[in-house]
Amino acid sequence: MPQQDNLSASNTSNSASSDPSVFFLSGIPGLEAMHLWISIPFASMFTVALVGNCTLLYVIKTERSLHQPMFYFLAMLAFIDLVLSTTTMPKTLSIFWFNSREISFTACLVQMFFVYSFSMMESSVLVAMAFDRYVAICNPLRYTTILTNSVIAKVGLVALARLLLIMVPPPFLLSRLPFCQSHVISHCYCDHMALVKLACGNTRFNNIFGIFATLFVVGLDLTFIILSYVKILRIVLSLASKEEQLKAFSTCVSHLCAILILYTPVLLTTLVHRFGHQVAPHTHVLMANFYLLFPPMMNPIVYGVKTQQIRKKVSLLLRWKKL
Repeated sequence: MPQQDNLSASNTSNSASSDPSVFFLSGIPGLEAMHLWISIPFASMFTVALVGNCTLLYVIKTERSLHQPMFYFLAMLAFIDLVLSTTTMPKTLSIFWFNSREISFTACLVQMFFVYSFSMMESSVLVAMAFDRYVAICNPLRYTTILTNSVIAKVGLVALARLLLIMVPPPFLLSRLPFCQSHVISHCYCDHMALVKLACGNTRFNNIFGIFATLFVVGLDLTFIILSYVKILRIVLSLASKEEQLKAFSTCVSHLCAILILYTPVLLTTLVHRFGHQVAPHTHVLMANFYLLFPPMMNPIVYGVKTQQIRKKVSLLLRWKKL
């Protein structure tokens, strides 16, 4: 098996060199012989993400009591998670199952744009949800007047404008670079840095822009989230009884879990990618895929378990199906 994988990799490289518009995804470098086994947890997580987020969207759409700002943001989060997982996983599974590695350079840039754009939108939605929790706890009487449908729409437009401002340049910068050597991308999907490493030209600006975008998005969003929760904690701790404090803070548990689920893999992946030069290549790739699969799988589970209205609606749906 390893010899066959090496032969296919060399044939892939030769084929790519003959057509500069074609690239090849390697899957998980060093673990090619285990692709079929690795596909089992990947496919399972992908299935849970699809079923969970589609169920969330259906429940929020059909249950009128959930037509509130918090659940609108949750619907945005579910939609983003669906796009993120479906952008990468079908191609990844086709590599694992059918050795279908070929991807055009244009399709590669489009995939990269969607992956990073919707990751950025997910971060923006979590900031909006932090503001939602801040208003609900610190100014509950004005909650419905502050978070109107028009305000929610404006938040979505600001998030869209930000991602276009940051994510339009990278594809253009990459399209201007020459790729005169290997066209084999050591990844399961078109990762920005994996593509930059294959370029023959000067990639300094691409590297700087990548670091700037990461720090700008993650750093700025985490700062806003932390500030929101500092104010929330002040209000919660000023409440008279511990029972009131727990009741107020319990409304934030799902959102805090979603923050940890998203940002922990992001920070670990970034640190390993930038500073873990001695870490095996397959570890980088596995962590990057984990980052794209884990939040879409876990978010509907967390909100389904912790949100009473969603839990009741899902249980009613399950009972109806059994009948």
